[in-house]
Amino acid sequence: MAIETATAQTPPRPMRADARRNYERLLAEARTAFTQHGTDASLEDIARRAGVGIGTLYRHFPNRTALMGAVFQGEICALLERSRELAKAPRPCQALIDWLRAIVDHASTYRGLSQALMACSGDETSELSRGCGLPLREAGSELLARAQQSGAVRSDVVIADLMQLTNAIALAVEQSPEDPELANRLLALAFTGLKAR
Repeated sequence: MAIETATAQTPPRPMRADARRNYERLLAEARTAFTQHGTDASLEDIARRAGVGIGTLYRHFPNRTALMGAVFQGEICALLERSRELAKAPRPCQALIDWLRAIVDHASTYRGLSQALMACSGDETSELSRGCGLPLREAGSELLARAQQSGAVRSDVVIADLMQLTNAIALAVEQSPEDPELANRLLALAFTGLKAR
């Protein structure tokens, strides 16, 4: 009789009910803290508000970027779904602009997110990069390619630069909450430079 052993393909064991509750409370408190205080909010405060110790937080999320990635996962899925919808839009350049605006809106919700995404952009091993940056870059690559193939965007534009530019715009918007039109103006300026001659 063969003995079954765990392999890399064996799915992880489901969490116990109490561990699942702790995980969900930590996510909810982290989402609130990141919205109110930014992504550098105290992890100790997040754990305390969730009613657990800091050790429990680190068992679920080994570092801040892992917690950030888990918090933003729902929004990332929504942005990826939006990119799939826009990939069928009749105006590829406008679709790309609309999607980048959605990224700016998302990043502006959490103070510090755009800066964290910019910082991890060169580190593909970072959990934030793997969970957020890389999927967004892949989705953006398809929208950018469509806009380039339509002749609306210069062929030398690369998605990595465009994502850094988008994060920089989100950072500027974050620093200027009194100017609700700033994102639109900066995106319009950026696309003036991206247009094919």
